[in-house]
Amino acid sequence: MPPVVIASALVLLAELCFAGVSALVKHLTETLPYEQLVFFRNLFAFIVLLPWLYRKRATAFRTEQLGLHVLRAVAGVAAMFLFFMVIAAIPLAQATLVLLMAPFIIPIISHYWLGEFISRRLMLVILLGFIGVLVFLNPVANSLHPMVFVALGAAALAAWTKTIIRKLSVTESPSKIVFYFSFFATIISALPLLLRWQPIDPALWLLIAVMGLLAVIGQLAMTRAFSIASPSRVGVFTYSSVIFAGIMGYVWWDEPVTWYMVTGAIIILIAGFHAMRQPRAARIAARAASQADKQS
Repeated sequence: MPPVVIASALVLLAELCFAGVSALVKHLTETLPYEQLVFFRNLFAFIVLLPWLYRKRATAFRTEQLGLHVLRAVAGVAAMFLFFMVIAAIPLAQATLVLLMAPFIIPIISHYWLGEFISRRLMLVILLGFIGVLVFLNPVANSLHPMVFVALGAAALAAWTKTIIRKLSVTESPSKIVFYFSFFATIISALPLLLRWQPIDPALWLLIAVMGLLAVIGQLAMTRAFSIASPSRVGVFTYSSVIFAGIMGYVWWDEPVTWYMVTGAIIILIAGFHAMRQPRAARIAARAASQADKQS
């Protein structure tokens, strides 16, 4: 099976997990501050990785990219804080916009930072996916909350962290990338708790644990996907999160499923299909660009 197909399936799995995390966050923020949820999301994800840390204890911390790991953690936690803040303030479907803008930004970062070839056709395909998102959310008929602009900032940070994964994957395994992110993210996200903490109802601990488990599964799947295929080729599938969010919103919050949501979902799927059908000429150009970078 072609690597791009496997990577696309992994991105879909990751987005399903992340949509589940978003739904749990929306539910939990009714009683808990989002700062606590960011911390426990990272803490439980780190706990899930402890068996891996024990098995790899001799080499777990060995890395040549410590700076990039820290950079990814800082950017990722900042994006997470902004995203959780948005989820607490606006409906789930609109909040998901933060994840849907990232694929539109990823190819630009990949091109200028990693030197990856981005064809005009692929840019048009990603634009088509973005149009599908706009149709799905229908901002003309539904006024957007001001927090959507905060979501745009989080989207830029999220796109940057996903591109950092591609750079880290040259020397680091997916498990080590996720481990370092969880390790540093747990430490960074614990700092705000010094100022804002409140007791947690024992009945909520199971939901918090599930949130952390889904987060680490999503991180592993996304990291593996971006390590075997270019973010600019499979990043478009992160648009699927709006579909999952729409389903969850309908099931748990009675958010309506409208014709423009269905139309937008179809456009997104079409864009994803064409993203995998990269022309042979584009693949040759991409390999040539890669070889030129190695020789320079």
